[in-house]
Amino acid sequence: MSGIRRRDFVILLGCGTVAAWPLAARGQQPTMLVIGHLNPQSPDGQTGRLRAFRQGLKEAGYVEGENVAIEYRWAEGQFDRLPALAAELVRRQVSVIVATGGPASPMAAKAATTTIPIVFVTAEDPVRLGLIASLARPGGNLTGINFLQSELAAKRLDFLHKLVPGAARVAVLVNPANATTAETQLREAQAAARAMGLQVQVLNASTSREINSAFASLARERPDALFVGGDGFFLSRHVQMVNLASRYAVPATYAERPFAEAGGLMSYRTSVTDAWRQVGVYAGRVLKGAKPADLPVVQSSKFELVINAETARMLDLIIPPTLLSVADEVIE
Repeated sequence: MSGIRRRDFVILLGCGTVAAWPLAARGQQPTMLVIGHLNPQSPDGQTGRLRAFRQGLKEAGYVEGENVAIEYRWAEGQFDRLPALAAELVRRQVSVIVATGGPASPMAAKAATTTIPIVFVTAEDPVRLGLIASLARPGGNLTGINFLQSELAAKRLDFLHKLVPGAARVAVLVNPANATTAETQLREAQAAARAMGLQVQVLNASTSREINSAFASLARERPDALFVGGDGFFLSRHVQMVNLASRYAVPATYAERPFAEAGGLMSYRTSVTDAWRQVGVYAGRVLKGAKPADLPVVQSSKFELVINAETARMLDLIIPPTLLSVADEVIE
């Protein structure tokens, strides 16, 4: 080999060695864990819940963008998209799937995989839904948080009746697109209404336009009060719904605190935000190696009654001392 060729060869060899260094360094870095997040709704109105979820992850030692990545899949209210979105996360080979926003999400995730751990948050009974074998020992690849919602229908209706004691007919608004949740809530509300001697008018809404139509129906039928079912889509439209309730002067009870904060009459529910925080904690435990089959389902026990006193005054309602004494917050 001539001197020139040897020199060219040495230079080329040196460049090749330098170019290889970054690849080698990258190869030695640990791969970031990935969480798949599946939800049937849109991100609208979910800011507080997502913040709580990330807080739970942080408590378990994980920070998004630092040592864990999150792949979000939102069905935008189209529940029939959930199976395909769940399948995407399975193909992505995420470390754990977090299924939120009602029973349809964990059910789609369970149908998509029997191996990837799934951590859910749902208001429905996960045993009755067939998601797990039992609360204490879930078995399989699912566990999570069960916050009571349907079971609270009687309590919510009772609080509403105390605030509107002359009520004889109550409208119940549910989202038929979220079929399992809607059917359960309607069944519980109707049973509670019968026990109180109240007549029930059922209203359905799955779109913003249908919400307008439902409230227009209220204006024509003039029920004494409105019971709004707990639903992610309703939460995303809470300002619209509160404004309509105010326009038609109908006393309404809601399942989410943001409704009362926006001017809704009252809300009562277990703290969904805290449930999402607990889901983050559980997802972190799974990332550290815990098996869902061995993690008991947590039943949320933090309840919250919020009454908007200004709205009550606008509706000429007097808040009885019995309600004031049990309210967690009265908004003036």
